[in-house]
Amino acid sequence: MMVENIVTIIAIFSLSAGALGVLFGALGLLRLGDVYQRMHGAGIIDTGGAGLILFGLLLASPEWTVSLRLVLIGLLLGLTSPTATHAIARAAHFAGVKPLIKTSPDAPIEKGANE
Repeated sequence: MMVENIVTIIAIFSLSAGALGVLFGALGLLRLGDVYQRMHGAGIIDTGGAGLILFGLLLASPEWTVSLRLVLIGLLLGLTSPTATHAIARAAHFAGVKPLIKTSPDAPIEKGANE
């Protein structure tokens, strides 16, 4: 009985931390300035948020078939998320999108250093 309670507490903590990761990542998507910075917010959602949520669901899953499906979903996210992020960054780079550069809080935002 004691081990089940500990596993349940860890699952609740993991689900809560994953939900916070998704919330912070979504705020990053809204607040950050350019496509390169927004990819960071999307990465937080993919790796941190979804990973912790899947881990919490894995701990709380009642059957091994559900656990297997959750592990497969996690593997799929782990393989596709970095690939998609790289493809977006590469497309933005080839389209000529320059990263925003801000050197201090009071400085105006400038386009990339190559301009």
